[in-house]
Amino acid sequence: MTDQPRHRRSHEAARPEATAEGAERPAELPDPRELERLVAELGTARQEAAEHLATLQRTAAEFQNYRRRTTEERERDMGLASEYLLGKVLVIADDFDRAIEAVPDELKANAWTEGITAIDRKLRALLESEGVRGIEALGLPFDPREHEAVTNLPGTGRPDGEVVAEIRRGYRLRNKVLRPALVAVAAGGGGADGQPPQPPTPDASERPN
Repeated sequence: MTDQPRHRRSHEAARPEATAEGAERPAELPDPRELERLVAELGTARQEAAEHLATLQRTAAEFQNYRRRTTEERERDMGLASEYLLGKVLVIADDFDRAIEAVPDELKANAWTEGITAIDRKLRALLESEGVRGIEALGLPFDPREHEAVTNLPGTGRPDGEVVAEIRRGYRLRNKVLRPALVAVAAGGGGADGQPPQPPTPDASERPN
């Protein structure tokens, strides 16, 4: 009977030691050399990431430039092909012009002639739908940007340098001259010496800055 209390007291006396041994120990500080190595690796990783980002941005910019350049080249090639094809169509339009101008008066009311005229109108409408417009020439001053003089005609009674005859119609594709008009120009007054007419002086709005 007397052994039990002694055993309990000895057990209770040993409990504070167990509690002290089971307490959490404070965390150990990292090695300064290891910390310095990690900081250096982090700096290197950030530098490499920045270099990769710059390379990616440069590649993206070069790709955008490539796409823009190829698009412009494709559009230019398509434009050249369109101009070439339209030039071929204009030759057919010239044939219609000559055929209609050569129709005798007694055949102008003929159904066959009217059919040819209707086809010509459809062809003109097709050209206009593609942005092709005729160049005005007759009665206007000679303009080397839109007209090509093939002869000078003295004694016409018209001012020197005025277009007095249109030999072949000219055309403009939107804002670009697709084909200049072939014209004959009055050579009276200052043009009586047979020299080609001088181009008109551009007004202030057309002078380059």
